[in-house]
Amino acid sequence: MTSILLSFGLFLAISLVLSRFWVGILHNVLLKAEPDIHEDSCLLHSPKLIVGTLIGTAVLFALSLKHFLGMLPYETVVSTAIVGTIFILIGISCVLVEWRHHQARATVFSVMVGTAIALVLISFYKTAFGRGATLDPYAMALSMIVVVLTWRLLFGPWSARVKATVLGTFLFWVVASMLVNDHSSTRNARLIATGVAIIPALIWCKLFLREHSQRMSLVFLMFFAGMLSTAPILFYDHLVRNGIEMQFFFFRIVPESFHRTSSVFVSSNLIGLRGVHSSLAASFVSFLMVGVIEEISKFWVMKRSGRKFFTSIDDVLQLSIIVAIGFAFAENILNPTYFVGFVRQYLLSANPDWIAFIGNVSGRAVLTNMVHIVSTGVIGYFYGKALFAGPHIREQHEKGRYLWLADSLHYLMRFNVKRVYRREMLITGLILGIVLHGMFNFLVTFPEIVPGKPRTLGDLFGGGFLDYVPILMVPSLFYVVGGFWLLTELFLKKSSLVERGHVITTDAFVRM
Repeated sequence: MTSILLSFGLFLAISLVLSRFWVGILHNVLLKAEPDIHEDSCLLHSPKLIVGTLIGTAVLFALSLKHFLGMLPYETVVSTAIVGTIFILIGISCVLVEWRHHQARATVFSVMVGTAIALVLISFYKTAFGRGATLDPYAMALSMIVVVLTWRLLFGPWSARVKATVLGTFLFWVVASMLVNDHSSTRNARLIATGVAIIPALIWCKLFLREHSQRMSLVFLMFFAGMLSTAPILFYDHLVRNGIEMQFFFFRIVPESFHRTSSVFVSSNLIGLRGVHSSLAASFVSFLMVGVIEEISKFWVMKRSGRKFFTSIDDVLQLSIIVAIGFAFAENILNPTYFVGFVRQYLLSANPDWIAFIGNVSGRAVLTNMVHIVSTGVIGYFYGKALFAGPHIREQHEKGRYLWLADSLHYLMRFNVKRVYRREMLITGLILGIVLHGMFNFLVTFPEIVPGKPRTLGDLFGGGFLDYVPILMVPSLFYVVGGFWLLTELFLKKSSLVERGHVITTDAFVRM
């Protein structure tokens, strides 16, 4: 008991010293990035931060008592010590570089933070999903807490360049770890898929960046953030594919496929549906669930990464599209059934089929990318209206226009107009984006669900010229042609082009 208390005291002392050092680094970086902040401001030295650090340290220490070595990503203590020594030497080198070259301080800090977060998350990922680890509630709880804390730390309150460097460094180490652990055939397929997938991603970015010039650091930030937004859906897919159960102290989570969950929901709540109608309803519900996870994930990283840099609705719309392109790029190279699967099936086989490969790659590069772009772009547009609700409401009132929901609730129940309007725009954007996303997935799989597997509109509605119209042409025209028209209209709106300035948050009272 005495040794545990002494160890805890030492662990707590070290954590306080490191926390103070960490706060100092953050304070200096923020002062450099934000010249308007005075050095005597208590930017990060709040009681909430100190108490949270103490509580978090105690919880992490208690959870790590049982399986401390299980957190380490290597099999033996010797190999772990070697890797730890290397990282310590790298850290010392980085500190020396900062001391010698002050202009490189932000870059070195960003690389160090991205590397540290990558090491921690890779280590705890192996702990949580190693052999027998999912049956241990201590290891599982510790891993989940660390994953949540470090995930939020990735999107810290820094400048766009610092944020982009942190995310880029983190992604570099994650990809390097994946390539090292992949089988040689999988590694080759993933590298080829990455080289192929980057081409349409660059074309899409070039196409939409011509609407409005942006800083490259901000573009990289949103692209990397979009790549990271694939984590929740890919993480859940990994759990389902491998049948992994998550055991906690008082409950257990058994992940199931969305189709199975939606089938149970439809059969339990929509009793009148039978046969093919039940299958169609279950498929639509499952695709809506996928849309919810993916679109909320993209919206979260877009909001966390870019909120302080947005100056107009056009900014939000454009950068949300960059997030969607980053998401589509990462999804294409990480999901084994997409670009990696195409490379294996058509290029690395005994008889390579370049025509089939190019056809499948082009279909995903154009159609599915456009689905992500349209869905997330719509969410970004409405989020922009919510973000700049104050000036937008004033403009509408000056033009004599009536905001039906916000003005009605204000007149009847004295609700704040701006608050109601913000929630209305945010909810509207999320619903539209999720429905657009889920509807596309449903329309694409519709021929596989209906009996007879129809391929043309003639198979559904009779013969004639409809026999020459593929069913997949309907979502293709709707999302590609219609999507371009919709986004062009949103970009050309005058209210979208007006520069509103940066959104700031303050707790000070201003005398008018």
